Amino acid sequence: MAETAGNRYEEPTSEVAAASAVADQPDPTTLDKLTTHFGKKVLGTSTRLGEATAIVDAKALVEVMTWLRDEGKFVLLSDLTAHDCHGQEPRFWVIYQLTNIETPERLRIKVGLPEKKPSVESMVPLWPGANFLEREVYDLMGIEFKNHPNLTRIMMPTEWEGHPLRKDYPVVYEPVQFTHNAAEIRARKPLAEK
Repeated sequence: MAETAGNRYEEPTSEVAAASAVADQPDPTTLDKLTTHFGKKVLGTSTRLGEATAIVDAKALVEVMTWLRDEGKFVLLSDLTAHDCHGQEPRFWVIYQLTNIETPERLRIKVGLPEKKPSVESMVPLWPGANFLEREVYDLMGIEFKNHPNLTRIMMPTEWEGHPLRKDYPVVYEPVQFTHNAAEIRARKPLAEK
């Protein structure tokens, strides 16, 4: 096999493979630095399958994220999402995916929120791209982002009640319309004909 890694069907050279393997692994000192710098504000850390994760106290989120952006060089907020752990406490988790673009290091930050009035500070002042991601989480999960510049629904109609990605949201069944049941279905949807 050739010693170049230019063709995607060729085996990479040992130097290229080693550099790629190192680049995909999180910097082991990032979680250590985070824990050392913030102490009990970092509730836990883990590295699993090469993915570094830190669980952060919601009250310290802005301080931790500012430090990660400025000192840790995680200048890219790749994604922001949420997870509903219905029946557990904390019920909601807001998950931030950060990327250091100087090194290909990625870091996941998780914040646990209670079932009653889940809210966390907005990251829009730090990463303007968080605007629409936070609106999506608000719309579909009902998590409030304090100090957000325009926290309104982004996917569901404004008059929609509830948050459809919550696990306790009622499942709605709508039958599929075929020629044999079209009249029956249309009778149940008088507004659809207008």
